[in-house]
Amino acid sequence: MNILVCLKQVPDTETQIRIAPDSRAIVTDNIKWVMNPYDECAVEEALRIKEKVGGEVTIIGVGPQRVTEAIRTALAMGADKGILVDDPALTGTDSLGIAKVLATVIKELEYDIILCGKQGVDDDYGVVGSNVAELLDIPQVSVVVKLEVSDDGSKIKAHKEVEGGTYVIEAALPALITAQKGLNEPRYASLPGIMKAKKKPLDIKTLADLGIDAGEVGESGAKIQVVELTPPEKRAAGKIVEGETPEEKAANLATLLREEAKIV
Repeated sequence: MNILVCLKQVPDTETQIRIAPDSRAIVTDNIKWVMNPYDECAVEEALRIKEKVGGEVTIIGVGPQRVTEAIRTALAMGADKGILVDDPALTGTDSLGIAKVLATVIKELEYDIILCGKQGVDDDYGVVGSNVAELLDIPQVSVVVKLEVSDDGSKIKAHKEVEGGTYVIEAALPALITAQKGLNEPRYASLPGIMKAKKKPLDIKTLADLGIDAGEVGESGAKIQVVELTPPEKRAAGKIVEGETPEEKAANLATLLREEAKIV
């Protein structure tokens, strides 16, 4: 089975984010970059499918040269090869543009199933996977927490949580799945895996290699424009409710909720 995983590199969630002077981007100096956590689940699921039915796992990323670190991490976990699309014209590309690039790469490959994280933890748009499936004209199931592949590799059964229950959806392959946390517990790359990853093939492509016009991507081709980034408002300091007894504290709390918070 040919299994593809689309991944994104994002700032570590513990990184202190600073807004750039133009208020439209973040300062990328000294940021620690990691594989998107939801994409880690996608990689792990791809490896489990490979272990069950056999095949090959290919990792696809879009972005600058540093994205090779995330791809190499996936290769160290057990994926077989990687593809990176790196081109200066990609700067400022929105979700639809990234999906177009990914779909163009995928159209040149043989595939049975495509896995992505349900969203990137940086911009949280959560639409790249769905856009890729639409551009490829294949079924997609999003926010999946359990995935079963038939023994003959012809179809899948996907479980996705909804309010008050779970949908169980069957789809013929090829199909695209977006992974939710809880789908699995991603493995750590072993030292032998890290050493082997250095020798695994990683193909670097440009937009010209893919036949994509630079005007279709980047800021000029983006349908979404970032107007301004602002930090969240600082939270007000908390207040300790005074009182000698529980009853007095409860009464004082009720007074504060009524007179200051004005919610009762």
